[in-house]
Order: sequence, then C-alpha cells, then structure tokens
Amino acid sequence: MNEEALLARASEERERIFQRYERGRENLFGQIDPWEDPEFEEYHKTDRYGFIHDERLPQKTASQKVNIEVEREKKWVKMLGSWDTAATKEKLHRRIYKGIPNSLRIKVWCKLLDVNQIKSENPGKYKEMLRLAKLWSTDVRQIDSDVNRQFREHQFYRERYSEKQCSLFNVLCAYSMYNSEVGYCQGMSGLAGVLLMYMDEEDAFWALTILLAEKKYAMHGLYIEGFPKLTRFLEHHDKILTKFMPKLKHHFDKFGLDAILYSLKWFFVCFVERVPFSLCLRVWDIYLLDGERVVTAMAYTILKLHKKAIMKLNDMDLIVNYIQVKLHKDFGYEDDIVIYQLERSMEELKRAKLDYPGPPPAIELPKRPLGVFVEPDNKSKIGQRAEQFSETEKQARATVILRREKAALDIQELRVSQSDTVSEHSGLVSGVRCDDSVSALGSRRSLADTSVTSTADLSVFSSGRSHAPDNSLDTHSNVSDDGTGSDGSGICGMSIQRAPSTTHSTPRATPHPLSVSPLSDDVVRIHVTYNPLSASPSHLQPVSPSKYEEHHKPVSLGIYSNGASNLPSDNRIRIQVPSEELLTPVVDAGRIITQHYIDSHLELYDLK
Repeated sequence: MNEEALLARASEERERIFQRYERGRENLFGQIDPWEDPEFEEYHKTDRYGFIHDERLPQKTASQKVNIEVEREKKWVKMLGSWDTAATKEKLHRRIYKGIPNSLRIKVWCKLLDVNQIKSENPGKYKEMLRLAKLWSTDVRQIDSDVNRQFREHQFYRERYSEKQCSLFNVLCAYSMYNSEVGYCQGMSGLAGVLLMYMDEEDAFWALTILLAEKKYAMHGLYIEGFPKLTRFLEHHDKILTKFMPKLKHHFDKFGLDAILYSLKWFFVCFVERVPFSLCLRVWDIYLLDGERVVTAMAYTILKLHKKAIMKLNDMDLIVNYIQVKLHKDFGYEDDIVIYQLERSMEELKRAKLDYPGPPPAIELPKRPLGVFVEPDNKSKIGQRAEQFSETEKQARATVILRREKAALDIQELRVSQSDTVSEHSGLVSGVRCDDSVSALGSRRSLADTSVTSTADLSVFSSGRSHAPDNSLDTHSNVSDDGTGSDGSGICGMSIQRAPSTTHSTPRATPHPLSVSPLSDDVVRIHVTYNPLSASPSHLQPVSPSKYEEHHKPVSLGIYSNGASNLPSDNRIRIQVPSEELLTPVVDAGRIITQHYIDSHLELYDLK
C-alpha cells in the first residue's frame, strides 16, 4: 500500500472514531460490542466517590466523621467566599491537610490551580484545539483504546461512549494538539480521568495544561521523550531510601527490585490506582497546594509505614504485588493517620535537604509555544514507528541499563561478603535471576504490565524494541478481577519483546547459551502461565512434523534447550509447562501432543 493510500486510511479511521464519540451512547444502540460494555448488576455497590464494588462496602465512615465533614463544609464555604484574603491564606494549609470536603473539591481544585484565569486568557482555544484534533491528531487510535479501559469500575466511565468517556476522549485529543512536544502519553488518561470526576470538560483541559506546564508541578518532563523527570525522581527516591531506610534498600537490592518496578504510578499519575481512592484524593489535595515535594514525601511515607511487612517478603513478585495491588485495596491505616505521617515525612526530608529534587531543568520544560498548531509529518499521520531510537531515547535506555547493572553489582558484592565462594553459574554477573538478565524492565515485570501500559513510548526502557514500521496498537495482558495476574503475582503474566533480527530468539524459560550475550537485543522471551482446568486434550489432535513442514518453510530461530544443539531449526516453538498435579502437556503448533507421540519422536522433543 503506497503512502497516499495509507494517509487516506488513517484519515478515515480518525474520522470514524470521532464520529462515534460525537454520536454518543444513545445513538450507537446495537453498535457497541459486549466486551466494550460491562453490565451493571444490581448487587454491585457504589461508594461515595462513584467506584463500583462487587461486595458490600465496609462501614468505615462513622457518623461522627460525617458530622465533622458537615461542619468543615460550612467553614470551607465561608473561606471560598473570601479566597484572596490574608485570613484565608493563613488557614488554607491547615484545612487542606485536614481534608477538603468532597462536595466542594471541584471549587477548591479550580481555585488552587487558578483554572478560571487561564481559561479567561484563552477564550475559544479549547474548541480550536478540539477542531484541529479532528483533522490532524495522530494519537486518536491510542486515546480511544485507553479511554475504553480507564476507570471502567467507576460509574462515570462504566458505559462505553458515556458522557464522561466522551469528555475524556475530547480532553486528551485536544491536549495532544495543544502540546505538540508531548502529544499524548498513556499516563495522562489517569490524570484527566480524575480531573473530570470533579470538573467539566474545558476546566479539566486547562487543569491538565497547568499540571504539565507550571513549574510547581512540571509534569511535562514525565511525559516527553526519554522521561527525564521520571529518571531524576527515581534517583532522588533512591537517595531517600539509602539515607533513611538502608535496610529496606538493602532488601530491595537483594532481590533485584529497582524502584521503577513499583513506583511508576506514584510519579506518573500521583498515586492513582496505587492507594485507596479516598487517600489518593487527600494526597491530590495537598499536591495541588504544595507541588511536587508531596510526591517524593508520599513515596517515602508508604514505604516507611509498611516497612515491616515488606521486609518479611522474600521474593520480587511478592514485594511488587504487595505495593501495587494489596495497598490499593486496603492501605492498612486510616487516611488521617497517613496524612499526619506524610506531613511529618515532609518535615523530616526538609531537615535533611531531601524534600525537593530541585527545580526542573530546561530539558523538562516545554520548548515549543503551547497552543500553536504544528502539522505532523506523514510517518506520524500513518502511524509508522521510527526505525531508529532517537538520541534522547538512547540516553534514557542507557540510564536504565546503568541502574540495572549497578543493582547487579551491589547484589554481587552483597553475596560475596556473605560467602567466600560464589558459583560462577549463579547468574550474579548478569542479574539476580538468569531469566531476568535480558532486561530488568523487559521481563514479565515490565512497565507495560503495570496497567499504565507502555506510554509514549515506554518500550525505550526495555532492552529490545521493534524498529519495524508498525501501524497496530500495542496490546497487554489483562489483570484478573482480584487485581493479580494469572500467576497470582499481581503482574501480568506475558511479555514479548521483538528486535530487528531473529538470529537468536531465546524462549524466556531457557538460559542463554554462551554464544548469546545476556544484553543482546535479539531476544524473544515468552512467559506462559498454564491453567490445567482450561485445557481440553480430548479435543486436540497431534500434528505430524512432516505434514507441518509441507506448509511451512523452515526459518532459523536459534532455539536452545538445556544446551542441546541437535534440535531442528524451524519455525515451531515447543513449550513445556511444568505441573506438579498433572502430567505436563507439550504444545506444538497450537496442539497438545500425546505422550505416545513424544515417546516415538524423542529426537524432536528433548525432554530429558
């Protein structure tokens, strides 16, 4: 297909997506796929913030607390009427730390962000950006995909093409034109989604603009190419752990746990979907008042409060699951206690001069004027990926590799100090585990598996990325309803990396042969979680290799199994999934092979 045809196809797709949001839910009857639109059963319970739960909600809000909030509302209403006075400024800090009444959060947030001022200075700008997005936005497909999975357990976003889903789509598309440097990055859907719970469409757009552009928040650096602010904050977070919690840092290093594996949503979306929503709102209240100091202090507070529990977990997956999943469901402390500890943490870090990572450098701030239309090039319009890493991406990738190698060296030094002899086959040189040596961020613990998905483009953080043109969406494994992956770890169970060459493509469960560098880009790693209850061997018939080869031209994949070199190099990938309860099924070309067939073809299946 030539370039002109690809451009026409992209334009038609963009127009088709916009039309569905413009028509809305009521005019799309019978055109919404069932998988896009989960049903709302009557037994579901909705909390005061609009989130839907399968079980009856625990009664944590005592009547005394409700009465206190009612009294606070009266004080806040009076304070909102005299917002710019000295008396209000004097009380503001204390009252925000006590908690903004939920019914007044919309007004207070708009005041803290000064939304009305920027909106009055730019009349008609939002509508203009939305109009340009309909004509030119290259991020429409990804935005549409993310809107369909953002906050689907919330009543505002539960129904496909609901009013708030349409608003979320419009805000993100308009902003992708307003800030041409960022365009759209998937973490932004979480920010805009929370803002739209309390604001109308245009107010949410300007609030998002302020969060990214104002130096007080400076989230622009989190979402631009290379993610420079994320790198800077991770380094600062490591300094805090080393200073105040060396034993916990030692524990993380022992299991090869880099901060990026558990803290991505802390920094990218200010703790959305990482702590209970009521606590998340309290943190947002303080963040809008005091800025990015709150993020580093809250990250420290979470680990400080749960240090004892984390120290008892002796596995990387268990630690990440605890921080990412368990604490989101039940933080274990009342919100007031956490906020009290947060304030203490901010004071503690300030005394140590670690409360603030420093002002954002120029690289983290917008360079192009905001709100000025820049026509995208043809590759962007088509949706074609860059064939090479940019210099910024190379630098970001190198930084992550250095972090990984430093962690590996720390672990090696730790092990050497504990034992006089270290086995040369222990895997310490390349990392904690052989199966994770390719990339600390490219395995099944990859960034793409954190439900923030891959952002734009988080694949730069892994050691392999496809440089081939790709006009399709990235897809990710789904997390089960209980918040854990299919392996029970809380992390999605499959991660596949592609690279330009397939000279050496190594299954994830297989150790690297000596001829393949552990840092090689030419790696395909597959992690499969087997569910024996879902298998149906009686319906599957074995396939003969000779018949298979009649229709498939052999392609060298360089598959290694336990050092064996006598395996045929063709395009069949055989996966052995161990099971203590059932006989291990062997899958070849999508079919389960019987034991009799294996016994008669031992030269094909090296299962010694």
